[in-house]
Amino acid sequence: MGVPATPYAGSTMTFDLATLVQPSTSKILLVVLDGLAGYATADRGTELEEADTPNLDELAAAGSTGLLDPVGPGITPGSGPAHLSLFGYDPFDYHLGRGALSAAGLDVHLDPGDVAARGNLATIDGEGLITDRRAGRLPDLEALEVVRLLNAGVSIPDVDVVFVHEAQHRVLVVLRGNDLDPHVDDTDPQMTGVPPLTPMAQTRAATHTAEVVAEIDRQARAILADQPRANALLLRGLDSQRQLPTVQERYGLRAAAIAVYPMYRGIGRLVGMDPVGPPATIDEQVVLLKEHWDNYDLFFFHHKPSDSAGEDGNFETKVAAIEALDAVVPQLMAMSPDVVAVTGDHATPSQMAAHSWHPVPVLLHGEQVGRDQVTGFGERHCLHGALGRRPARELMPIMLNVAGRLAKYGA
Repeated sequence: MGVPATPYAGSTMTFDLATLVQPSTSKILLVVLDGLAGYATADRGTELEEADTPNLDELAAAGSTGLLDPVGPGITPGSGPAHLSLFGYDPFDYHLGRGALSAAGLDVHLDPGDVAARGNLATIDGEGLITDRRAGRLPDLEALEVVRLLNAGVSIPDVDVVFVHEAQHRVLVVLRGNDLDPHVDDTDPQMTGVPPLTPMAQTRAATHTAEVVAEIDRQARAILADQPRANALLLRGLDSQRQLPTVQERYGLRAAAIAVYPMYRGIGRLVGMDPVGPPATIDEQVVLLKEHWDNYDLFFFHHKPSDSAGEDGNFETKVAAIEALDAVVPQLMAMSPDVVAVTGDHATPSQMAAHSWHPVPVLLHGEQVGRDQVTGFGERHCLHGALGRRPARELMPIMLNVAGRLAKYGA
C-alpha cells in the first residue's frame, strides 16, 4: 500500500511529502500550550503577553516567529482538527470525533460498529437548564463514583453501554450493539442557560443510535438526580473506529506523545505516536522526556492547564499556567533538541471562556531557523515575525526541513 499523499498548503495540487523524507538523527520538540492564544483589549494584553515568560522570550529572540491559523481564517476549531493541523494533516481531509480521540487516549479498543462519544458530567437546575457544563470540574474521586452509578444503572436493550472516566468531568461513553451509526448530533449545546439538545440523526441509518442516545440522557438524569453537582450527562463528538496514516509513514518519524490528559495521548496514538507515561504533572512530563529522549525523533509535549483556565474564563489562572510552562523551558532545552517549536492548538480567550478563531503565536528555534526582529513571545510580537501568518499544517514540513529531514525538491 502506498503512503497517502500529503496536501501541500497554498496549492491546489496534492504533493507526496514522503518522497522528500531522508534519514537523520535530529530531534524535534513540539511544545503545545493548549488554548494558548487570546486577544488584547484596551485595558490589557493577551494572557501570553501579560505573562512573565523570560525563557520563551529568549527562544523567540533567538529564532523566528509568526502566527498560525489552526484550520482556516475565521474558523473556530475543535481540539481534534487543531492538533491534526499541527501534525501536518489537513483537517478537512482527516476528521476525528472527540469520542474516537477519548477512546484512543484511554486505550479503549473500538471494534467495527462501535460508537464512542465524549461525555461531560454537567449540572442542570430544576427546570432542566444547564448551569455548569463541567459540573465544577469535580475531583476525580467524586467523578469516579458518578461513573460507577452510570455503569450500574444505565440499561439499553440489545446495546452495551460502557462509561469510562477520563479526567475530572470528562467521561468516555462507548455503545456496542447492532445497527449503530455515529452520525448523531451532540446533546451538548456548549453553553449554559439552555437545556441539553435532543439527539438528532444526521442520516436515516443513525435513527436507532439517536434513540439510544436519547434514552441514555433520560436514564442518566434519573440515576443522578440526587447528585449535588453531576446530575446530567452531555455528549458530543460521536465517532467510530478510525485508521489514519502515521507520522512514520508520512515523515519517517518515531514519535512520542507526552501529555497528562488522555485525549491528547489519544490523538497522538491515532497518528502513530507512542503515548509515554502517563504523567500526572508537568514535572513528570519533563522526566518522561528525559527518559525517552534517545528512543524517538519527534516529541509532542502537551500542556493542558492554559486551555482549562481559558474555558473557565479565568485570565489570571491562564497567565499562571503559561508561566508554569515557561519555568520548565530550561530543562527542555537542556536536552539539546535540534528544532523546537512552541505554539498552541487554538485560541481560548478568557474573555470568551471558549475556543475562538483567533490566530495562534508560534516560535521556531534551531540552528538553521534564522532570526527575525522579534524579541518577545506574544500575539502582537509574532505578528511581525519572519514566519508570517500561515496555516498550522505548514509547520510540520518547516520543522522537518530545519531538522535536515527533507531532501531538495527537483533538480
